[in-house]
Amino acid sequence: MKFAFFPGCVLKGAAAEAYTSMQKVCDALGIELEEIPNWTCCGASHAQGVNDLAALAVNARNISIAENMGLPILTVCNTCTLQLRTAKYRLDHDKDLRDKVNAILKEAGHPYEYKGTSEITHFLWVLDDHPELFEGKVTDALQGTKIAAYYGCHILRPQDIMHHEDGKYPESLERLVRRLGGTPVWFDAHRKCCGFHAQLAAEHDVLTVTGQIVDSAGRAGADLIVTPCPLCQMQLDMYEPEGRDAVQSSVEIPILHLQQLIGLALGMSKKDVGFDRHVSAQAKLKIG
Repeated sequence: MKFAFFPGCVLKGAAAEAYTSMQKVCDALGIELEEIPNWTCCGASHAQGVNDLAALAVNARNISIAENMGLPILTVCNTCTLQLRTAKYRLDHDKDLRDKVNAILKEAGHPYEYKGTSEITHFLWVLDDHPELFEGKVTDALQGTKIAAYYGCHILRPQDIMHHEDGKYPESLERLVRRLGGTPVWFDAHRKCCGFHAQLAAEHDVLTVTGQIVDSAGRAGADLIVTPCPLCQMQLDMYEPEGRDAVQSSVEIPILHLQQLIGLALGMSKKDVGFDRHVSAQAKLKIG
């Protein structure tokens, strides 16, 4: 199983632990990643507000490189997935728009045109569709661990773009937690937006949302939160103390990247998966 890997900006910067743990976990599961050469930022749901056509062209460029590689695209960021899939959907359904974007790519000297031949998927979806990847590899490291499965928002909606499952009643992350030997716990904020993209514009409101999510998981009895999105992980981990103050909560809980949880379930240590880079609840994680 081989993919053109689109890591996105965060994995190559602030969340470097998500990048290294992704590489280790994919090696262990037999997933081959070939990073898209010279990829560029997807726009992170802001670029289209400045120049919609430019944002489309940027993502068409990324996709066209994967098309030239002859591979489907794998992402590990909810927002990157949404941006790339949105661009593909629009370009595949509007020939005039596709022609306009390809003209921009040609004028810029890009060697490939967008054709629409590479599918775009998320790491969580691949694992959900291929449970056989875990056969004989999962240890008992997560036995007895109660895990709050936090989706965030961009991996679930809009439904016509992000349609791996029912966006109102997702179950893929809980299924994965069970396959890894953990116990998923339901909490009422599992689909709530973390607020990452509005942190600078509405700090108080975002910190309140952050605090509500963590508090909700804590009140449900979770030992940790796992999320398939590095932006959500960063928001909840980095701002957990401020979020706790915003909602007057006492909950302190580790926030793990999806690939980190998988690594622990496969027998890797906390250091192996980069947990030492986390900001909050360092002493609370009892696995690995």
